[in-house]
Amino acid sequence: MVETMSFITKTHLSRRTFLHGVGVTMALPLLESMIPAATALAQTAAGPRTRLGCIYFPHGAIMPRWTPAKEGSGYDLPDILQPIKPFYDQVNVISDLRHAMAYGSGATANHNRAAAAFLSGAFAEVGAQPSLGITVDQIAAQKIGQDTPLPSIELTIEEPSLNCGDGLSCSYRDTISWQGPHAPLPMQNNPQVVFERLFGDGNTAAQRKARRDQSISLLDSVLDEASTLQRRLPATDRSRLDQYLTDVREIERRVQKAGQQLSDDLPIPAAPTGVPRDVEEHIKLMYDLQVLAWQAEITRVSTFLMCKELSGQTYPKSGIRDAFHTLSHHSNVPDNISRFAVLNMYHVALFAYFLDKLQATPDGDGTLLDHSLVLYGSGLSDGNQHNHTDLPILLAGGASGRLKGGRHLRHQKNTPMANLLVAMLEKLDVTTDKLGDSTGPISL
Repeated sequence: MVETMSFITKTHLSRRTFLHGVGVTMALPLLESMIPAATALAQTAAGPRTRLGCIYFPHGAIMPRWTPAKEGSGYDLPDILQPIKPFYDQVNVISDLRHAMAYGSGATANHNRAAAAFLSGAFAEVGAQPSLGITVDQIAAQKIGQDTPLPSIELTIEEPSLNCGDGLSCSYRDTISWQGPHAPLPMQNNPQVVFERLFGDGNTAAQRKARRDQSISLLDSVLDEASTLQRRLPATDRSRLDQYLTDVREIERRVQKAGQQLSDDLPIPAAPTGVPRDVEEHIKLMYDLQVLAWQAEITRVSTFLMCKELSGQTYPKSGIRDAFHTLSHHSNVPDNISRFAVLNMYHVALFAYFLDKLQATPDGDGTLLDHSLVLYGSGLSDGNQHNHTDLPILLAGGASGRLKGGRHLRHQKNTPMANLLVAMLEKLDVTTDKLGDSTGPISL
């Protein structure tokens, strides 16, 4: 049952308190007032809720410039991983993992199966009907996502593919999240749609459009109720709520600005689409939306396909003009390798932007980064050779005290990456007999 401000008492504010406005239901971040005074210490010690994030980048990396030379603690960050230096103690580099199920009969199949296997450890079958397997995020969502408004969210940057070749469904390339063998989940690339899914509750598209046409921002429509609430909160909670509303305001402003940049001559809906032209701004918006969703516990599980396999996306702010997929086929030319490594480092820097946001966001007795488990990696290692062995994998966050960071973890060569996925589930107190080609959890 949704609880509103009428359930507030002098000693306790329900964790499921919402602010209501015109077409808006806005969840709140965790506040001290949501923990009864008599049990605050006990509930804090009992353990916060861990969030799970899985982020995919295609085409692999220059592995000699990704993999640390030293195993264990105290390793030196290689060139590509330098952007995560501020978060060294909360990131683990995981080496020697393989996705055997990602190998295909040709170049296109290798790309498609790389994305498909990333969170499933399963083989993408040929045929009109896609057939794969459930992914780790959806196993987690079944267990830790059932008491949140959204069990999970699935985000991407690019539009769906039109033709994926080799008799493989485009679902294998267009999503990394599957509820079951024949149930790929669509991924949303429009920040406006994601924002309204998180905070808008108009019953129909027409109702949501009417609110936008009246120039009523989501935040403005709840300000009266927010002001009433703030007067009843202690100073620390007022400050935390004020910062949260400021963050929501800023993201809404950026989404609206993106929509206003579109030409009026284009045959688009009257409502702004909110898809930024600047790919870096687009990626950062999607990261920011995940932070808001986790902060307010609208969901605890998210997947983000930062870029699709075989993408020709360019990243002007990286200083590299080459298309992503084209440059991954560097032909072992030193200059091409160096430019691709710069692009790899640029993407890691965008991931570090996400980590910084999580670290700066209070959550209970710690931060969102303390209470998160975030996988960042690719289903390819050497994109030039379409190799799925020795994958580039990072695991960030403290998992609510259950994961130690600052380590380079090596394993036996060709260890199934699905073993890492099973180990991640264990950190969430979720057990599974088998996932894809897993043979058992690795030690974390």
